[in-house]
Amino acid sequence: MNRTAKETGIEGRIVNLSSIAHQYTYKGGIRFQKINDRAGYSDKKAYGQSKLANILHANELSRRFQEEGVNITANSVHPGLIMTNLFKHSAVVMRFLKFFSFFLWKNVPQGAATTCYVALHPNLKGVTGKYFLDCNEMPPSALARDETLAKKLWDFSNKMINSASKTSA
Repeated sequence: MNRTAKETGIEGRIVNLSSIAHQYTYKGGIRFQKINDRAGYSDKKAYGQSKLANILHANELSRRFQEEGVNITANSVHPGLIMTNLFKHSAVVMRFLKFFSFFLWKNVPQGAATTCYVALHPNLKGVTGKYFLDCNEMPPSALARDETLAKKLWDFSNKMINSASKTSA
């Protein structure tokens, strides 16, 4: 992307899919020391942790691009609750909740709207390191705005990748 952006002069855009659920995570946001620990595991908090990580990644990527003067933006979006065929595999409880909260759910084109907006709209040229909901910039949680946490996640991820590549070589 970097080379293409330089050669063409066209801004590259990275859009990370996140969720409003990034607000509901473990204490401190990311369980670095217990990343695979089953003790204290919560499927909902783990999901929130993963969505927080998506925002932190986009923010750190944005910071690095700006520091390097790269013509690429990185943002995060919450697409909303989307009615997809995945629910045919969901638990009865989720189907029950969906029935009583139908007015909150979006169809697939509505769910894709914010992602498409952030990826393509000319008004967002140069906008980077932001979080969007319903085609509007919104402030994410305090943890999602934590630059130190974003850097720590970046370093932790690189360490995990390097460790895995050494053991598979």
